[in-house]
Amino acid sequence: MIRIGTRGSQLATTQAQTIADALTAAGHPAELVIIKTAGDLSAAPVAEIGVGVFTTAIRSALRNREVDVAVHSYKDLPTASDPDLFIAAIPPRADPRDALVSRDNLVLGELPAGSVIGTSSPRRAAQLRALGLGLEIRPLRGNLDSRLGKVTGGELDAVVVARAGLVRIGRTEVVSEAFDPVVMLPAPAQGALAVECRGDDAQLVRILAELDDPSTRSAVEAERALLAALEAGCTAPVGAIAEVVESIDEDGRIFAELSLRAGVAAEDGSDVIRASVVGPVDQAVRLGKDLAAELLELGAAELIGTGSRD
Repeated sequence: MIRIGTRGSQLATTQAQTIADALTAAGHPAELVIIKTAGDLSAAPVAEIGVGVFTTAIRSALRNREVDVAVHSYKDLPTASDPDLFIAAIPPRADPRDALVSRDNLVLGELPAGSVIGTSSPRRAAQLRALGLGLEIRPLRGNLDSRLGKVTGGELDAVVVARAGLVRIGRTEVVSEAFDPVVMLPAPAQGALAVECRGDDAQLVRILAELDDPSTRSAVEAERALLAALEAGCTAPVGAIAEVVESIDEDGRIFAELSLRAGVAAEDGSDVIRASVVGPVDQAVRLGKDLAAELLELGAAELIGTGSRD
């Protein structure tokens, strides 16, 4: 029986169960093991608790052989790789966009100035402020249900959350608007899962590799390479989205390329720097590093601060 370590929230267990079901269907029975993390035990802003608050305890259990596999929301992982662990699979990505959930199902442009919007993310807050709509941004922690309850209970006019999470728990009916990346760039690796095991477990690495989606892996590697090159963590106001796209060469032949868009915003919304690049799919990491270098040349370092979690 393959033991899969996961946080205990509805979203985390739902994500992990999809991996357990896929492994079981392939002839490898699996079960979930619930692990409490620092992020689950504290209501403090994530930036105050530290990097990896939702992943460190699970990775420790993996190293200590208390579980065989860990399933993470990829965007929660620190950018530095762990020498003992290996991300054996990145399954097909869910919708990476951010979503607005508002009172009366209003879209962002319909919310009056002064409306109170809750978000746990400095990236979202910075991009919302940069739109210049006169919105009041309020910090927000808690699981998805508690965040949504702040709107239905009248405490907030709206919240911004990852649409992928709503898809996974079957709550897409509450989405008032899904933001095009032109309006709001998502967090690097948003909507993607990281399925991790010990690097020395060659048999399990091979089994998990069956769940890997090469296009998602390329996109996420580009986004994460950019984040690492900016020396910014998952709490920084950095957005990025990569996707494999079809291009046509001079002879009319169709081929695949990787398109990467990224941006850095001042937390007060006073400035936003954006850039993009297109290149070979097998050069994902290099594309991420190159685009980070371009953003730094444009002044991104001055805009990158610290904050709370996506």
